[in-house]
Amino acid sequence: MRNAKNTRKLSTSQQADLLQTLQARFEKNMNRHQGLKWAEVQTKLEANVDKLWSLAEMEKTGGEPDVVAVDKKHGEFTFFDCSEESPKGRRSICFDAAALASRKENKPAGSAMGMAEEMGVEMLTEDQYRQLQALGEFDLKTSSWVQTPADIRKLGGALFCDRRYDTVFRYHNGAESYYAARGFRASLTV
Repeated sequence: MRNAKNTRKLSTSQQADLLQTLQARFEKNMNRHQGLKWAEVQTKLEANVDKLWSLAEMEKTGGEPDVVAVDKKHGEFTFFDCSEESPKGRRSICFDAAALASRKENKPAGSAMGMAEEMGVEMLTEDQYRQLQALGEFDLKTSSWVQTPADIRKLGGALFCDRRYDTVFRYHNGAESYYAARGFRASLTV
């Protein structure tokens, strides 16, 4: 497993490449963060290299992270996965470790909650998912697991969302289920 703390570091050149990628996406999609300057974001990222590693994981798995919110009071920036569809490198996974353990046959490679923890990110809540959808049209062909209330999870269920018919839908499924078109979207606050 990759979650050993000493492997959570990017080389100087990896940091520079990632910052360049993030800056290009930031500048191409100013509607997601109007009035914000990249220099402010970059300064914050350079001071939090552990978070930069998590952003690199989001990027590596196809999430295309971008700044979607700023908390000026605390000086924090929130990144969401802004890939058109649920990130390719995080699909075909069940909801959490308990769901993964319950599968006796045809186990998926992992779980959404487990991957999020390994990456140092949070799975989007339903409210965050809807916030993302207000910035564009996402998951027109795929769906994404979202954080699920404990009472639903206790009964074996989990929630996921997608966008169809110009509407954002929330659904339920057994937490142990997995599909090639379902992954999860992440959030990271820096």
